[in-house]
Amino acid sequence: MKTKALIAPSILSADFSKMREELASIKNSGADWVHVDVMDGHFVPNLTFGPPVIKMFRQHSDMIFDVHLMIEEPERWIDAYKEAGANRLTFHIEACKHAHRYLTAIREKGMASGITLNPQTSLTEVEYILEECDQVLLMSVNPGFGGQKFIEPVLEKIKNLRKMIDCKGLKTQIQVDGGINLENSQRIYEAGADILVMGSAFFKASDKKSLVDKIHSL
Repeated sequence: MKTKALIAPSILSADFSKMREELASIKNSGADWVHVDVMDGHFVPNLTFGPPVIKMFRQHSDMIFDVHLMIEEPERWIDAYKEAGANRLTFHIEACKHAHRYLTAIREKGMASGITLNPQTSLTEVEYILEECDQVLLMSVNPGFGGQKFIEPVLEKIKNLRKMIDCKGLKTQIQVDGGINLENSQRIYEAGADILVMGSAFFKASDKKSLVDKIHSL
C-alpha cells in the first residue's frame, strides 16, 4: 500500500526578510520537510543560499532540511552542507561524472542521498545507481527560478521511474519539484510521487495547514 504523500515547502518562495517566521509557518502547517534550493549562478542562472545561511536557518528550525544542490562540482560541498545542518542532500546527475561515488559519500556522512534529473534527462542515467539513492528528485520545471508551470510530460516519467524502482524492490522515494499546486497534486501523487515540493502554492496559501492536510489525504 502506498504511503501518504509528503510535502516539502521550498523556502525559495519564502519572504527572506522574515525567515524565522516563515520556517515556523512550515512547522505549524504540519508539513514534513523544509526544501532548500541551493543555486550557484553557474549550473543555473540564479544565486541563492550557501552553507553559512543554511546554518543560520538551522538555528530556527528542527525540521528535516532537504537540501537540493543546483551547483557545479557538488562533490566539493558534501562536508560543508552536512555541517550546515542538511539531513538530506540531493545533487544533479548533469553536474557530475561520478554520481555513485558521491551518493555513497553522502550516506557515509549520515545524510540521506539523492540524485536529481532535469526534465529532459533520461531515466537511464540513474537506472544502475538506484540502490545508492534514498530519493530521486524529478524536476518538473527547468531549474533556476520559482513560479514556473508544471511540465506535463514529466507525469509519464514519474510513472516509469515508479515501475523501475518497484521492479528492483527498492524503497527509493520519488520527489517531484516544480509547478506543483493543489490542483495537480493528485495526478502527480497517483503517478507515483512520494514527496511533493511546493513553493509559491504553499507560501501564497491563506490557510497553509488546510493545504497540507489536503496533500496528506491524497
